[in-house]
Amino acid sequence: MEIKKFRLHNVGRFKNIEVPLAPTESNACNVTVFVGNNGAGKTSLLKSLATSLSWFVSRVRSEKGSGSPIPEEVIHNSALSAAVDIEVLDEKGQRNNPNTDIENHLFHWTLAKPRQGRKGEHVSQLVGATELADRYRQALSNQENANLPLIAFYPVERVVLDIPLKIKDKHSFLQLDGYDNSLNTGVDFRRFFEWFREREDSENETGISQEMLEKLQSLLGNDNDVWQQLSALKASSRDRQLTAVRTAITNFMPGFTNLKVRRKPRLHMSIDKNNETFNVLQLSQGEKSLMALVGDIARRLAMMNPALENPLQGDGIVLIDEVDMHLHPKWQRSLIERLTSTFPNCQFVLSTHSPLVISDCKNVLIYTLDDGELTELSSQYGQDANTVLLSVMDTDIRNSVIATRLNTLLDLIQENQLEKAKEEIAKLEADLPANNLELTKAKMLFRKQELKHAKNN
Repeated sequence: MEIKKFRLHNVGRFKNIEVPLAPTESNACNVTVFVGNNGAGKTSLLKSLATSLSWFVSRVRSEKGSGSPIPEEVIHNSALSAAVDIEVLDEKGQRNNPNTDIENHLFHWTLAKPRQGRKGEHVSQLVGATELADRYRQALSNQENANLPLIAFYPVERVVLDIPLKIKDKHSFLQLDGYDNSLNTGVDFRRFFEWFREREDSENETGISQEMLEKLQSLLGNDNDVWQQLSALKASSRDRQLTAVRTAITNFMPGFTNLKVRRKPRLHMSIDKNNETFNVLQLSQGEKSLMALVGDIARRLAMMNPALENPLQGDGIVLIDEVDMHLHPKWQRSLIERLTSTFPNCQFVLSTHSPLVISDCKNVLIYTLDDGELTELSSQYGQDANTVLLSVMDTDIRNSVIATRLNTLLDLIQENQLEKAKEEIAKLEADLPANNLELTKAKMLFRKQELKHAKNN
């Protein structure tokens, strides 16, 4: 399943825009990225998609289910109503039949919202959402473990503040529960950690616990036949859903392995980072948030795709606002590649402020937002971060005051005002690091001009 395009009418800053999403004929990657200044409307686009998709999710769960309404406060200025149109392609039954008319697999619906006490110009038409949901309801009726598409939205309000492992209430983790809280406006990942604890408890009940296996390993050694047999038994009893989550985290975060719940010296979740064991709470906010994000996507895919040998191959639509949040630049650079390799059949719609996110992956569809206007950008693959900052994000590559002073210094050198240039160099040396590249270049140019001036005199 994938969104082909969507339209916004009088939503937020947008009066009337149409947005095709990747993959397209010219962008083979299944990733679309929105960039723009704060307040440009990136979050409005993602929230509009989440609101529209919530009607499909609700009608999968219940035949007459209702999704989220468009909030009245997002209706554009003095417009009487707002609307979100969406067109979704569902390839179920089409992939192996090239002669099938693609129009039979396109589903369109409109969600509208009038101002209170006003008669709006838009009307909700949700038949497409109902028909698409019915397709999956029928599949579940015919086959209990039929696969479902993941639909999830991860807003800016996502953070890991605690690792809740003491579960007071029992939860159900059925296939349709993969949609629980998947389109909320705030995510704290509590559900992920509670789910992990319950699945691992069940896994340990059906086999040998990891802690017991480690004790036996220390007593018997790695080469002991008994330990090898017990280790094989442990592997065969591993929970399929937990395996998917552990695999996703390891693939996405190289060096991070063996996520599990420990009970001594107290109940906590641990993970091995570069072969050293840490309490997950010891990780940085970026590491915790990324681990929880990747783990939660994998968890939902595993729950919703019981018939797949590898649940990470499940399809779906994932919306992530400010995908670079809390992440080190090194992780920002490889973020899209890791998303698409870990979850190859998911369509991703992202927003970012980072030039590194959009310059390190081919065929990504990139839009820039400015005052309610949307512009498709050419590929930024291979561009250096400074070029992207200047050309795409309209941001100086360095402090504007320092940039002005450096330009003034270069002008003084070119105009042979060497005494003033020398004074400016001394001032800049007092303010900048000794290895500042631009100042070093200016000093070299100053030295050349100084030698040239001495030779001429």
